[in-house]
Amino acid sequence: MSNAVKLTECPRDAMQGLHNYIPAEVKAHYINLLLQVGFDTIDFGSFVSPKAIPQMRDTAEVLAQLDITPGNRTKLLAIVANYRGAEQAAQFDEISYLGFPFSISETFQLRNTNASITEALDTVKQIAGLCALKNKTPLVYLSMGFGNPYSDDWSTEAVLNWTGKLVQEGITQIALSDTIGIATPEQISILYPALQNAFPQIELGLHLHSTTETWQEKIAAAYDAGCRKFDTSLKGYGGCPMAKDDLTGNIATENVVAYLLHNNIQLDLDLDKLGEAMEYANGILA
Repeated sequence: MSNAVKLTECPRDAMQGLHNYIPAEVKAHYINLLLQVGFDTIDFGSFVSPKAIPQMRDTAEVLAQLDITPGNRTKLLAIVANYRGAEQAAQFDEISYLGFPFSISETFQLRNTNASITEALDTVKQIAGLCALKNKTPLVYLSMGFGNPYSDDWSTEAVLNWTGKLVQEGITQIALSDTIGIATPEQISILYPALQNAFPQIELGLHLHSTTETWQEKIAAAYDAGCRKFDTSLKGYGGCPMAKDDLTGNIATENVVAYLLHNNIQLDLDLDKLGEAMEYANGILA
């Protein structure tokens, strides 16, 4: 197995829960800095209800201001919560991935997309069909993938079952997501390889939220379990505003980069540009 790691930087996740509006030109400048770093993917925005996530109401405007040069290998990902949002996102050639949050928790699926899990699976099928027509790749987040705070049923078997249904709909890109930061290294060590072994045809990433005290043990467990694709956010900003009142942040990009480099794990990033982006993030996200 290669030790090369793909990182998805998540400014959308970092910004979406902020109450103070960040102007489109400021968002675009920040994302343009990130585009120079060399991330595999940037989760840059979302096509969702502006009432639900007002910070993301300008995603199309931000996209129009991005400097996407022909030689830039970084791909853009936009989050959608329904087929209407997918139709909006699919209009833009610059977007490679349409990300959809599919929850193992019935309660969270209703809170996040106003749909049941069964209805969400039908939406995944529709989005996959649209992506095939529009030359996009659907990426499904297995939200609440390690449990939930609502006392909804959760088990490894349930995660495997729903993943199987997604694969049947042609999904090949999945991000196992710890939406509220409750995953333990032991869970990661069991669940990640269980999914990868059951569905070797998919590219399985991890979208972990964590406290500053536990991020390293989670990343170490994930890497040792075979994960080579991680979602992170500079300074650890972010969290899902639809999950609960207190946001649990993303795992900080700079921490993951330092950990990987310390362990001689391959990263093809411009660290000087990463530093510039971090400095700018301090001014707009703090």
